[in-house]
Amino acid sequence: MTVHFDSRSISSSIVLFLEPCSGVRTQADAGDDIGHGASDGAGTMEAGGSQESFASGFQQVDAMEDGAKGLEKVLGVKERHKAEFQVVADTDNIQSSQLWLTTDESDFTLVLDCCDLDVSKVEELDITSVPAMLSLQPRERSEVSSLNPQAALIQTLLSMPSSQWRQKHQLFSLCSRAPGAQDGSSLHFHRDKWSLQVRKEGVTSPQDFPRALRICYETRPTGSSVRWTKDQDNRVCVYTAGSPINNRALFPCQEPPVAMSTWQATVRAPSECVVLMSGEEQAVPTEDGDTRFFIWNYYVTMAMPASTFTLAVGLWHRVTAEIPPALESGVRDRTDCGKTAKPGAGCEEWAEAGVASGLGSSSSEVVKGSPLQTGRDQTTRSDSAFCFSSLEDAGLSVTDYSGMVDDGISCSHADYPCRFTEWSAWSQRVIPHRVFSPVCLLQKAQMGVLKLLPQCLAAAHAVLGVHPFPRLDVLIVPAGFSSLGMASPHIIFLSQSVLCAGNPGSGDKGLSLCGSRICHEIAHSWFGLVIGARDWTEEWISEGFATCLEDIIWAQAQKLSLQETTEQFDLKALLRWRRLSDELQNSKEELQVLRPNMEKTGQVSDSGSSTVKHALNPEKTFMQVHYLKGYFLLRFLASQVGEQQFIDFFRLFVKKYHGQLILSQDFLQMLLITFPDMERKGLTLGAIYADWLDRPGIPKWLYERSAVWSQARLVEEVKAEVVKWILLSQSHQGKGRKRKRIEPKVNYKELTSDQLVMLLELLLEEPELSVASMRALQRTYSLQNQDAEVRHRWCELVVKHAYAQAYGDVEHFLVHDQAMGVYLYGELMVQEDAEQQAVARRCLSLVQEEMDQSARRVVEEMVL
Repeated sequence: MTVHFDSRSISSSIVLFLEPCSGVRTQADAGDDIGHGASDGAGTMEAGGSQESFASGFQQVDAMEDGAKGLEKVLGVKERHKAEFQVVADTDNIQSSQLWLTTDESDFTLVLDCCDLDVSKVEELDITSVPAMLSLQPRERSEVSSLNPQAALIQTLLSMPSSQWRQKHQLFSLCSRAPGAQDGSSLHFHRDKWSLQVRKEGVTSPQDFPRALRICYETRPTGSSVRWTKDQDNRVCVYTAGSPINNRALFPCQEPPVAMSTWQATVRAPSECVVLMSGEEQAVPTEDGDTRFFIWNYYVTMAMPASTFTLAVGLWHRVTAEIPPALESGVRDRTDCGKTAKPGAGCEEWAEAGVASGLGSSSSEVVKGSPLQTGRDQTTRSDSAFCFSSLEDAGLSVTDYSGMVDDGISCSHADYPCRFTEWSAWSQRVIPHRVFSPVCLLQKAQMGVLKLLPQCLAAAHAVLGVHPFPRLDVLIVPAGFSSLGMASPHIIFLSQSVLCAGNPGSGDKGLSLCGSRICHEIAHSWFGLVIGARDWTEEWISEGFATCLEDIIWAQAQKLSLQETTEQFDLKALLRWRRLSDELQNSKEELQVLRPNMEKTGQVSDSGSSTVKHALNPEKTFMQVHYLKGYFLLRFLASQVGEQQFIDFFRLFVKKYHGQLILSQDFLQMLLITFPDMERKGLTLGAIYADWLDRPGIPKWLYERSAVWSQARLVEEVKAEVVKWILLSQSHQGKGRKRKRIEPKVNYKELTSDQLVMLLELLLEEPELSVASMRALQRTYSLQNQDAEVRHRWCELVVKHAYAQAYGDVEHFLVHDQAMGVYLYGELMVQEDAEQQAVARRCLSLVQEEMDQSARRVVEEMVL
């Protein structure tokens, strides 16, 4: 891939190494299930490794409802409304090779998910021309190798054991540079809005289809898989945004989780840039001849879904324990990170010359020259390119072999170099890690992320065992990022909203949101990445588990006592209960179900297609039901078996299912087998489905438990403070202004961040609060300096009570905390207050160019 900031595009070639799947069906098998305009030969193949640029998995075709994210050619969904398909009339999204129309519909068709890509060529590679591959030829030729030597060689390559992964990757790399096949026949392709279809004339079965393809293409600036924007230092950058369409506008792939592959990637980017990517070893850039570009190489050895591929290219700086003097003034001068940005400043200034000067001094010197790790056996060494922040001081370097106890469970995944089998990995409590951020956020990233990361990594190891991935980069992404965080293999994106609140010297008070979010994203290494959902509709397997584990890992990182842990859990549970209850009251029932496909979960159609319900529904994008209801299901299960026993079961489950894709039933069945008393008490698989997964609304247990949480000690402390504030407000109401009043002396209790959130939520229920009490509230708790969760509730209170003196806080929040401010726009507009509506419009004009596309559409609908 070559990154072009001037044209906001990535020119690339991708080499796919394919393997026929078992159970592939052709048109004759599929019958009437093929949708309108389907290819006769619709079938599928899966990828092994792939090289030169990067690879993805190719197994089953994916279709999406609510906007038709899918492949028209093999949908197999009769019920679709015609309005969902606009491909036929959209000439800009239709592209074919010259001889596509000469192919026969009986030919086998390889179908790839693809959107907003301009494909220039698809060709078969001549693998037999690679000298190193000749060593893989069997001494005695079989019938298969005689008829199709290319296929035989690639099958041998794909079948090489993980113990030979270095040789295997080297061969993949050599093969990816092979010339195109010269047998006189060519590959023909057709691209529509959602797919790329490839045929070889006369080939009617997947077994005879070429096994190595090269696709040359270029991304479009409008493709939503990547965001072309500017960082908080106003410098150009691009990153994969976790779009609802995943990576299909970055490279042709097959999207379902079951379509997994290994990959290698080579990225060419301007020499001033840092390239961060999901990859097992830290890349050291090399110069690309006389050009102004550097080359970065990354790879993975564990097969992963195409959606997990993550890329970020920009002028970020490495966050270190001490900020270099040359950068300190930049940090001081730009603490607010461009909050004075004018509406005209956006992403339009992309001239190549401007990029060169705009990139300015770079952090590439921070990573250039770092020693290159050369093997998985070296991942534990104290490499100077990584950070092991104060491990000795924190007591985190103690060797821990507890996870290696023989419990009779061994790896049951496909063959890859698995860290769960390495003694060194089991003893590695803190994996090598780095943090990157724009200059203006270096200090906050240092105070928060860099400080907390080793503690959180060690805590996660204590809870779940071996880290699935050998290293971790954390990047503070641009302000327009649509969520608080996103985890991918080897890399985490964090929103600037999670950075520590307040000023240097404020201690650990403002670190709660930062710490808990780090723990949430780290938890995804186990649930969401090394263990993934086989059906995308079961998001709770990723998000519910990460939300539950976030609390457990963060409590461990804080070294809380058992009582403190229980009290913190209860307070967080009550806050989440209130959020879930509010969300379920204001959403459609069909969006409240954790397993929308019910007994059909995990199934695919005869054509190989699968459907993800509500995938492009804008309402669902901002819902948290799969986080919260999934979290409460796990809290319910923990209450049945005991807290510590449940945590121990997590470790057991990870040992058995790492490296695999699962359905809800896999987790629940293992739990019921491990704790047979649950079933004897009537807690069956069917009962859990009925109460929690297949039904909208709130289960009975949750109603009952919320009453207990509302009486917890930390909550009672908040309630006592609420009474004081209500009394203060009432003392001001109805009094004249002629005489200066003496404010009554009230002692307010110091509250934690979570308690402040609860305080403000309870005050939001009050119909009136006096101006004087709002002013005192702001002053007493320095609310403008609290973390983003607290400031969000404060802004809601300001809007509700039209406290004009704090409209500046609301503006600051909408500009700098875009991941959390979407519905605040709605609250500003619904009050029908001219001044509040002006605030909403002004903020939107400041940030709409950098906003996430989904968030922008929702906000514009509210405001405009």
